[in-house]
Amino acid sequence: MSELSFGRYSPYNTVVHRIDPRSKIFYMILLFVAIFLQLTTWSTNLIISGLILLFLIVVMMISRISFRSLAKSFVSMWFLFIFLLVIYVLIPNQTYVHKAFNLGSLEIYYDAFYQWGYIMLRLVMILCTTMILTSTTKPMDLTNGLEWGMGFLKPLHFPAHEIAMTISIALRFIPTILDETNRIMKAQSSRGVDFTHGIIKRVRAIVSLIIPLFVSAIERSEELANAMEARGYDPKAKRTHFHVMRFSLADLFSLIIILAIFGGVLTLFIIDKNVQTVDIIKFLFNVEAGF
Repeated sequence: MSELSFGRYSPYNTVVHRIDPRSKIFYMILLFVAIFLQLTTWSTNLIISGLILLFLIVVMMISRISFRSLAKSFVSMWFLFIFLLVIYVLIPNQTYVHKAFNLGSLEIYYDAFYQWGYIMLRLVMILCTTMILTSTTKPMDLTNGLEWGMGFLKPLHFPAHEIAMTISIALRFIPTILDETNRIMKAQSSRGVDFTHGIIKRVRAIVSLIIPLFVSAIERSEELANAMEARGYDPKAKRTHFHVMRFSLADLFSLIIILAIFGGVLTLFIIDKNVQTVDIIKFLFNVEAGF
């Protein structure tokens, strides 16, 4: 767990790091919308999701983000993957039509595995998108970008700065809490607590882990609050910024790319809702057969 770096800023000088944080937040929202737009046919959904995932992998390579830390994040979520698989496979659904095999008296459908795989693929894309944002954007720049994005709500006395600061601190403390969890696990293991064998032992070990973790998190939050007060922090005061955010050509080029992806997915979604959807795989096979 000490090797996990999900959510931690990586100080590299790449083109993704130089993009304005306001642009990156806007791009993340557009990508989330594109990821959750679901079409009718399986093949079209998988091809579109695969292309978006390929784009995210390229961006991660450009940003020099560690794929190892991303893989470790998925390994730690193995229970969620198995739980969702059991839910989709064992709970009957009237919309399932493609039967795979029988498990006793229970009918298993290919549709269940498709739905589970599609959910997992979405989860991978969401984590990749979030990791790109948090790994290439400084916490204070992320706070300023969120505050700027919620600026239109300030005339309504919406606490934009307070919410932006809260989100930024929460993202900042993800790697800190992971480090603290690893430290407590090592300390408890040295005292004879077993985190690896037996379900009952693991439950008891988790209790011995959660309580000191909560105590440590509360102490850290209190120290942070005292430090901010000692430095005269006032959320209601008018603030200036040492680094002024400016849009650049990198923002323009990235905007064109993201809008092209979002526009393409949105166009297919609108066509899918108004016209009979074309199955891409069947279309390709028919074209090859014609030749």
